[in-house]
Formats: sequence, structure tokens, C-alpha cells
Amino acid sequence: MTDARPGRAPLAVVTAAVAAARQLGATDRLAIQVRVEDDVTDRALFELAAEVVARCRPAGVTCLVNDRLHVALAVGAEGAHVGAEDLPVAAARKVLGPAGVLGATCRDPDAARAAVAAGASYLGVGPAFATVTKPGLPAPLGPERIGAVARAVPGVPIVAIGGVTADNAAELVRAGAAGVAVVGAVAGAADPGEATARLLKVLP
Repeated sequence: MTDARPGRAPLAVVTAAVAAARQLGATDRLAIQVRVEDDVTDRALFELAAEVVARCRPAGVTCLVNDRLHVALAVGAEGAHVGAEDLPVAAARKVLGPAGVLGATCRDPDAARAAVAAGASYLGVGPAFATVTKPGLPAPLGPERIGAVARAVPGVPIVAIGGVTADNAAELVRAGAAGVAVVGAVAGAADPGEATARLLKVLP
């Protein structure tokens, strides 16, 4: 997930991550979600997302846009992700159409089943561990509770997020997560490409 806060270099990080996945022959296992702060304008997000799509598409890397479905459609991203305060999943599915990848945030089995029934393609579940990237989050779920969500919706990919690193990602996969989402573990690394490679090597 991009870190587009002031002073960050999201496009440089995306470029490094895509290059690392290409080197490992793992571009089909990498997805970039374009996420910006709430006060970022649609125009600024559109310009960033268009650049990210331009870097992802030639490599076969999936690109998603967080929250703003109209921007996802405008730049030709593969899909979008909605949180609890965004459009309801069923409404988001109508906007994206039947083919778009649609992620939804949830924290428990009941919410997971409801999101899938409404049209979610995958679920973002967390925070898995404590994180400082996004303030105001609820208490960490831990691997066991993330695994409970995964068992509630068999066959639907669960992506664990929040405090994820290359050192704890495998534990989440063993619990039932299909993958992980990271911000700081890659965007905050001295070498984002190397950090991406480390994650890809410990994930299925």
C-alpha cells in the first residue's frame, strides 16, 4: 500500500517493489493499493494512481485504489478497496461491476460473511499487530482471530494488515491468511525493493 504522506516517495517505492517482484518471477503475487490521506484531492489521487497503473500494468501487477471507486475506474485500475466508512460493499460492487476486484475491511466472522455475500472479492482483516502507520485503530486481532475470519469464508482470500513485517508474515499465513498488506515494512525501508523481496519469499 502506498505511503503518500508529505515527504514520502510513493512512485519510487512502487517502482522498486515491481522490479523486485519481476526479478523473482512473482509479479502475479504482488498487488499495489494506492492509498492517500483523506484530505488529498481527487485530482492528486488520480494523477498518482495513473502513474502507479502505468508501472504495474506492463509487469502484470494488480493495481487497486483505496476508498475512491470513481478514481479506480477513471485510471483503469483492476479494482478498489472499501472500509467501514466508505460505500457499502453491495453499492461498491454496483459501481465496479461484476468483474472488478473489490476488497472490504472486516474484523470478525459475521462481518466477513456479510461482506462476501454483498460481493467482496477478498477481505482485509486487521490490525493483525500493533502499528503506528494509521492512528486510532482498534486493538490488534492477532493471528488466531484472523484465522477465525478466514475459516468463516472458505475460498475467499484474507489479507492481513497492520504491523506486518517479513518476520511475522509467515505466522499470519499459517493462521489462514492468503497474503498480507504492508505500508511501513516496504515504504519505510531503506531499500524498498529488498523489503518487497523478503516478503515475497516468505509468502506462498
